[in-house]
Amino acid sequence: MQFPESWLREFCNPPLSTQALADTLTMAGMEVEELRPVAPPFSHVVVGEVLHVERHPNADRLNVCQVKVGPDTVLNIVCGAPNVAVGIKVPCALVGAELPPAEEGGAPFVIKLGKLRGVESQGMLCSAKELKLSDESSGLLILGEDALVGNSIRDHLRLDDTLFTLKLTPNLGHCLSVAGIARELSALTGTPFTRPAAPAAKVSQADKLPVKVVDSDLCGRFSGRIIKNVNTKAKTPAWMVDRLARCGQRSVTALVDISNYVMFEAGQPSHIFDLDKIHGGLTVRWGRDGETLKLLNGNTVTLDTKTGVIADDHAVESLAGIMGGDATAVSDDTRNVYVEAAFWWPEAVAGRARKYNFSTDASHRYERGVDASRTLDQVERVTQLILDICGGEACPLDDQSPNVPVRQPVELRIARASKVIGMPVTQDQCTKILEGLGLSVAVKSEGVLSVTPPAWRFDVTLEEDLIEEVVRVIGYENLPGTPPLAPVTARVRPEARRGLHAVRRAIAARDYFETINFSFVEERFEHELAGNTDPIKVLNPIASQLSVMRSSLFGSLIGVLRHNLSRKASRVRLFEVGRVFRRDASVTSSLATVAGIDQPMRVGGLAYGPADAVQWSVKDRAVDFFDVKGDIEALFAPRVATFVAAEHPALHPGRSARIQVDGRDVGFVGELHPRWRQAYELPGAPVLFEVDAEALVQRDVPVATPVQRQQSAWRDIAVIVGEHVTHDALIDAIVSADRALVRSAKLFDIYKPAAASADLAAGERSLAVRLELLDDTTTLTDERIEAGVAAVLAALAARLGARLRG
Repeated sequence: MQFPESWLREFCNPPLSTQALADTLTMAGMEVEELRPVAPPFSHVVVGEVLHVERHPNADRLNVCQVKVGPDTVLNIVCGAPNVAVGIKVPCALVGAELPPAEEGGAPFVIKLGKLRGVESQGMLCSAKELKLSDESSGLLILGEDALVGNSIRDHLRLDDTLFTLKLTPNLGHCLSVAGIARELSALTGTPFTRPAAPAAKVSQADKLPVKVVDSDLCGRFSGRIIKNVNTKAKTPAWMVDRLARCGQRSVTALVDISNYVMFEAGQPSHIFDLDKIHGGLTVRWGRDGETLKLLNGNTVTLDTKTGVIADDHAVESLAGIMGGDATAVSDDTRNVYVEAAFWWPEAVAGRARKYNFSTDASHRYERGVDASRTLDQVERVTQLILDICGGEACPLDDQSPNVPVRQPVELRIARASKVIGMPVTQDQCTKILEGLGLSVAVKSEGVLSVTPPAWRFDVTLEEDLIEEVVRVIGYENLPGTPPLAPVTARVRPEARRGLHAVRRAIAARDYFETINFSFVEERFEHELAGNTDPIKVLNPIASQLSVMRSSLFGSLIGVLRHNLSRKASRVRLFEVGRVFRRDASVTSSLATVAGIDQPMRVGGLAYGPADAVQWSVKDRAVDFFDVKGDIEALFAPRVATFVAAEHPALHPGRSARIQVDGRDVGFVGELHPRWRQAYELPGAPVLFEVDAEALVQRDVPVATPVQRQQSAWRDIAVIVGEHVTHDALIDAIVSADRALVRSAKLFDIYKPAAASADLAAGERSLAVRLELLDDTTTLTDERIEAGVAAVLAALAARLGARLRG
């Protein structure tokens, strides 16, 4: 919300400096984000009137002008502006004037007495750009005929003013106007508030437009009137153009400017229809599926039953509370208009503009609630300005109120307010503050007030809202500094869990870099990399390609990899900790969940390029499945992760595995599928993993074990097995043969001849395993060791069909 200080002071003018005024608003919850002067400093620039213009004798593009700058003062000024003409009034910089510098931080431009092509110039005629009042200029700044010759241009254009930019929270919809802010300022300072005048217009005709409000849950009040014989070509007064510009709104036409001006002034949006383009009467209703409307911004939207409209007998003419339609827009040919101001229920407008990918000042206000009691006043105010600027003949007002909101009283307990605020407050003090804000206060009992919010306060529904009003008028800076009385106890995380930040540090220690991506991705990623044929779509994506919510981190990681490869990165290690989004009918709605959508945390990673950074002692090789498998095992340690061959839509079918911990599936790891490596134009195949974050934060509580008292015995065996036998099956069979004796088994060699031999038939291979045998209670004998090895070989033969290699 942006507005000039001078406009605010017309409604409420407390004896405060500009900075003190800004501090008062900020401390009351209306944060002043920026204070900016209307114009930069400059001096000795006055209103001048051009009396005579003749061509420069020595230059084709220059003119010699006689300019009156005072009752008896006429200056000779050389000017090259294309729009200089006799009779116009323009800013004139006198000799000695200091104009704003051409570049920020530069020295002021000083006007001196000089000669241009042999002709003396006693000043300079200025454009808006030269005075830094505008970024663009096609010539001199031409002033109105009411400008007094010789008067300071700063006084004439009221340039000694300050622009306030407020950052308002959604509950402060009643402050989205200059009058609304002035009303709050009056309550804060005790300075009287002057409401914008809205006198009743003189009615000279009797016509009324038939209006029917069909859906009262959409529109609670609808007010309007016809104005005939309007001159739409009338020029918007300079004072209105300036005020709109200082509110950040450019001038369009007189009728549009009037509507915008009243909205900024009082907070009530209005709309002006071309009456002659309306067929029959108007109907206020919910839209119908398939209806279309071309808007004033040129967009054509398709409506549904959840969007409110204003329609005539033939078609839809306006989006309720959002924007008018192009078919009934006013133009230079318009002669008769219909002025409308309505109360649209906030729930009926909220989100509708964003649904169609745009926002308007009107929808921004209606979503937060406007004053339903003042729609007639706004029509009268718009009527007054139209008659003053564009002329015309007013018809009687038409007002329909099928469902005006009734504000329910809210109780305020003075003792409760004192406890929450942290300082004692009295009943009289609370009454005075709330009545100053326009709330109706009645004493229900001793220490309890019944407070009825006014029509413009949609945010006051709870006792806490009233307490907030009391404390912000008292002033947050006046609250005492009271230390907490209750002990502050930190929440201690169980020893069997670690935080996600610890997981991040552990992954970073494995040479991975963290990346943070959007939770929405290309729909292609979901179809190809997650196998998700029905992803959750984003209703209003920030970019057309980021249209669905991700159900896997793989797509985000591949996108970052491509970004790095396009910048000639050769070795990439990435990880991300983030949520994924899946449809799940079993999920119910709560403070942390949305019904029908599961949002688990995942930890994903990607490795691409050389396994190690370039160095002299290690030969270069590409990262592979087993490198990343080792990283995952290190992340889970001391818990043991197992890997089971499995398929995943994104991964190579022969180089991927499902990750299991304690018999539960927790994720996938594998090399990217060759099809997607080619589709995403990657020079090599990265290795990816994705793990449930909940599984990673769980840890086994450390348990002390004594140092072994006996020595281990080591034996190597080589067994012949079929190619279908996996490493996990081999180790499990060995360890389970004698768990009291066999402490560990490690595969250290695989042998498979190029052709079948006497020892190995086709489809067989030799696996060499090192066994660790240990009994903590006694020293092992050769007989015990040989018996243990025999038990291992017997178990391998029985479970896997293995035989000892000769």
